Amino acid sequence: MSVRLPAPERRRQLLDVALEVFASRGYHTTSMNQVAEAAGVTKPVLYQHFPSKKALYHELLEDVSARLVNGIAKATTEAAGPRQQVEAGLRSYFRFVNGNRAAFTLLFGGGNRRTGEFADAARRVEETIAEVVAGLIDVPGLDGDQRRLLAHGVVGLTEGASRHWEASGYRPDADELAQRMAELAWAGLRGIRAV
Repeated sequence: MSVRLPAPERRRQLLDVALEVFASRGYHTTSMNQVAEAAGVTKPVLYQHFPSKKALYHELLEDVSARLVNGIAKATTEAAGPRQQVEAGLRSYFRFVNGNRAAFTLLFGGGNRRTGEFADAARRVEETIAEVVAGLIDVPGLDGDQRRLLAHGVVGLTEGASRHWEASGYRPDADELAQRMAELAWAGLRGIRAV
């Protein structure tokens, strides 16, 4: 029997449990019964909060995306200068990946890349992070499109490193990895000249 929680707390609990279930099993092989069982609630309770598996998954993608993007935006806003902003943003990203493996799998796992509507959600996350990064690129003479293109390159570097981190089992310290990636990104961005 599940403990009766206020609606906002129950919803949060269901999202947290669903994250783990979807990340471990994938969207297509996960059922609402499995999510309800893992959460210790009945299926009708789950449906009171989410009208369908698709709605639950979409809200979960939005929730995880917002936590990642807000963390990066906050870290870069609080940093002293452009170089520190790059490292702070990367540190926030890698700490998120390290502390939220299920969230990383949900956002950037292979399944979402192949499913049209969910691929759109993953692309929106990349776009949002790239917009944050583009705002940090301070190269005289570059227009907004050029900054966004470079920002997507930086996002690709970090996502690629994270995918390797996940797949290989190699577990560097998140802060050390952020520092190394910041050095790589900063050196590359400092070498950019407008044409």
